[in-house]
Amino acid sequence: MIRSPKALTASSFISMFFIGVGSTIIGAAARNIGLTPYQIGILMAVMNLGFMVAVTASGALADRYDKTRLLFIGSIVLAAAFATFYGRPSFMLNLLIMFFIGAGTGVYEGVTDAMLLDIHSERESLFININHFFVTFGSLMITLYLVFLQMNWRRSTVQSGIVVAVLAVFFAFTRLRGRDAGMKLSESLGVLMKERIVAVLFGAVICSVGLELGVVGIMTTYLMESGFNQITSKLVLIIFLSGIATGRVLIGFFSKNRQIPHFILLLFGSALIFIGVFFFTSLHGYTYVLVYFMGMTVSALLPLIITLAGLLYPEHAGTVLGIIKLAIPVGGMLIPFLFSLLTKAVSFRTSLVIFPLSALAGFILLLTNRRRFDHFIKNS
Repeated sequence: MIRSPKALTASSFISMFFIGVGSTIIGAAARNIGLTPYQIGILMAVMNLGFMVAVTASGALADRYDKTRLLFIGSIVLAAAFATFYGRPSFMLNLLIMFFIGAGTGVYEGVTDAMLLDIHSERESLFININHFFVTFGSLMITLYLVFLQMNWRRSTVQSGIVVAVLAVFFAFTRLRGRDAGMKLSESLGVLMKERIVAVLFGAVICSVGLELGVVGIMTTYLMESGFNQITSKLVLIIFLSGIATGRVLIGFFSKNRQIPHFILLLFGSALIFIGVFFFTSLHGYTYVLVYFMGMTVSALLPLIITLAGLLYPEHAGTVLGIIKLAIPVGGMLIPFLFSLLTKAVSFRTSLVIFPLSALAGFILLLTNRRRFDHFIKNS
């Protein structure tokens, strides 16, 4: 049986790469498949449902069962879903397959960070930031790959399924016991649900994820209304995503465990400033530089919040991460939905205020609970 920490860490990074692939495949291949906007919305909603169910369940189970067994099951599900996605034209069949894509990626999200916390007793934030860097990397790579494949887009999903199946074989021959939580799942949930700090971190994840995905979703539209063309607006988006990728590595490298609450507070505050400047000033000559640093400000928010949750509750790491990560699809849907409502109630330009307000909400959540985090810092 394989027990190498390096091999397990590398397998975690590869797993997260395919979260990026799974979350991007619909948007990247929608026109080639011939999907309508209505169908795209339904498929994404069902994928998020599968993700929500799997990330919560697998996170809780990771405290009690071998994490590699859970990753093996998630890999089998995801490999089969990738390999069969739109192999047949039936929309209802592919709706079910999309649920399992969400479920497979949800298992990866729910287990890999908890596994890294088990493997690495130091520099946890670095490894979790790098772990989430691979989600962004996967999104970028599948988009570029599909550009070259053009109408042969299904080749990418079949190839992804094959690689994930190989990953399943690896997990079948590894062992890593989960930490003994010392109590039943219902008791762990009872303890964590009473902790105010869990609710604070849940809200912070909603703000960070909604902020990142919302800005990504609206950026090219905003830029084209501001005088950019198809090519330059996409170039700005790529620079923004590059800032996210760079920030996840650099900030993870420099953030020590005791500094994590301060880093989260600093990043929310910086995001408030940079996003406000981007959407509400006329600095188009500096847009390319501005969006790069704006990407860096939102880059490490989610990984650092996840790391902090695991460090605060090490005896319930899997369970608390499962709860916290439930906020990922919630944030991905809630902030864009509020933006949509605002565009109908006010103007498009005015509705952009939802993004700096999201950063402000995250900043206030951390600031008003800083004493609880200071207690963690003193005892770490």
